[in-house]
Amino acid sequence: MKITHVISHVLQYDLPSELGYSQQYYHKRTAHLVEIRTDEGVTGWGECFGPGNVAVANKGIVEKVIQPMILGDDPMDRDVIWHKVYNLLRDHGQKGMPMQSLSGVDIALWDIAGQVAGLPIHKLIGGAHRDRVPAYGYGMMLKRESLNDHVARFRDEAAAIRDMGFAATKMKLGLGPRDDVKLAQAVRDGVGEGFRFMADANHCYTTADAFYVGRALEELDAYWFEEPVAPEDLDGYRELRAGLRVNISGGEAEFNRWGWRQILENRGLDIAQPEVCAIGGISEYLRVLALCHAHFTPVVNHVWGSAVAVTTNLHLLAAMPALPGGLFPWEPMLEFDTTDNKFRDDLLIEPLDIQGQVKASGGYVAIPDKPGLGIQPDRDFIKRFELDL
Repeated sequence: MKITHVISHVLQYDLPSELGYSQQYYHKRTAHLVEIRTDEGVTGWGECFGPGNVAVANKGIVEKVIQPMILGDDPMDRDVIWHKVYNLLRDHGQKGMPMQSLSGVDIALWDIAGQVAGLPIHKLIGGAHRDRVPAYGYGMMLKRESLNDHVARFRDEAAAIRDMGFAATKMKLGLGPRDDVKLAQAVRDGVGEGFRFMADANHCYTTADAFYVGRALEELDAYWFEEPVAPEDLDGYRELRAGLRVNISGGEAEFNRWGWRQILENRGLDIAQPEVCAIGGISEYLRVLALCHAHFTPVVNHVWGSAVAVTTNLHLLAAMPALPGGLFPWEPMLEFDTTDNKFRDDLLIEPLDIQGQVKASGGYVAIPDKPGLGIQPDRDFIKRFELDL
């Protein structure tokens, strides 16, 4: 079997309303899919992390840089391909966009391998430790509105996500430390006592401001405080973890095992959040997962993107060993964006229907069991939303 085509599909549409987080507002939804075709008719699908013009730039890397490196290769040699591409791109970026691009290619190769073997990806990894995973719903994005409007909306939206059946919820921070504490209080008021909620700062604070917000989150019994400071600030992460009771989480902006080794040896995280569509795909994710567990650090995958990304993560969460184990082990959760996302809800011939599953099962989502990723994207849908680049 040989690789004959590596095709990048950048999809985009206008959101019903503008959304924001601590770094920017955005009004378009983007997805970057990778399709790998073979001479035996087997096609694999993957996804690259990165919105907007980042996806447009990554399309050039996928098709103009990586594709010529791997045309004619056997797609079953996915680890050989991974290291060939990484080594040839090493002089031009060990992190960032080259790794995002390689991620989509690698996931598609795993999809092909599963189809050839007649096994779902979690079986290729080593089997499923669980046949379903709890899902948490995130929302409560920032908008161009007053603090009072934010507070009222966050309280109502948090309650709505809880009532959808999700096992937990996550909010955004980013208005400023004092206002953010008011937002967190609104979320706690909305979900009530005892319901798990998390707060995501998208690295907007100095260490001092992160301590201020983190102490308030402790009092509100937040489950984790995500990306409180810049991803480069490993010392800040370590100080926050040592000084706060709330769990410190992060890692979505790290791109390979060598960077993760530094994070983990620094002991700055209670919960690791690798992003498979940015980290180098499934191949590198599994190496990072092993590193995390070797440092006794539990993992909750960062999930952002289309149905391809969601499905990939369901396989990975199924194959993740319990840490530390026992009769009632700590369990990972599936992250689910509750805002408008046609590329997740309508992309597939057979939709995942995450919201329906969550509502019907008390917060759980079933693990796919068909070969490979076990999905079939709708090509007419792709044509309708693909950018003409």
